Amino acid sequence: MTPQKPSKSEDEYFAKEEAELLKAQRERAKAAAEEANRLLHLMKCPKDGHDLVHEQFHGVTVDRCVHCQGIFLDADEIAAVVANDDPTLLGRVVRDLSRVLRAPRSESK
Repeated sequence: MTPQKPSKSEDEYFAKEEAELLKAQRERAKAAAEEANRLLHLMKCPKDGHDLVHEQFHGVTVDRCVHCQGIFLDADEIAAVVANDDPTLLGRVVRDLSRVLRAPRSESK
């Protein structure tokens, strides 16, 4: 009995199957790399890369850098400051920033 040579359709099938497996493997590797990169930056200061800690200031949780003492607010934290209706300069600044960030962006020509 002589071994049969695979037909052209078999070659195409296995080539397609291998290409799909490689594509899925690349997508998994890319997702894993993105997750690893995200975890490297999680709770890190955007200014100097040191650790951030959560702290409470007047009922609002903020992220503070242990090295440069920078204070960082995410959208929920800004909303909490705005809802506080603080008449101080910082409260007014945060409210104004919040208004600017929520405003629709105009197309520059």
